[in-house]
Amino acid sequence: MTADGAVPELDPVIHAQARLRVVATLNSLGERDEIAFPSLKDLLGMTAGNLSVHLTKLEDAGYVRITKTHKGRTPVTYVALTQRGRLAFEDYTKAIRALLDNAGGNV
Repeated sequence: MTADGAVPELDPVIHAQARLRVVATLNSLGERDEIAFPSLKDLLGMTAGNLSVHLTKLEDAGYVRITKTHKGRTPVTYVALTQRGRLAFEDYTKAIRALLDNAGGNV
């Protein structure tokens, strides 16, 4: 629960399993680092279509930055977590920790 006794809200943009995995992975990169789309796809074991759908939702929320460029004649897409995305992930982790800490049980 929060300081005022309310149950913490979980960011619905991040909470979907696939998007949580994407954001957690991107958060592990340095603040100015980015990863190529195929590397992220392989790292997460997702299909290109599935990853693309989730990245679009994260981009629409301002949580990721997608940069399309060329390396020679080959198109390359880079993905990075924005500052807003890092703050949202930090808020998300605080909220889920608070929720779990107050869930009770014998853990």
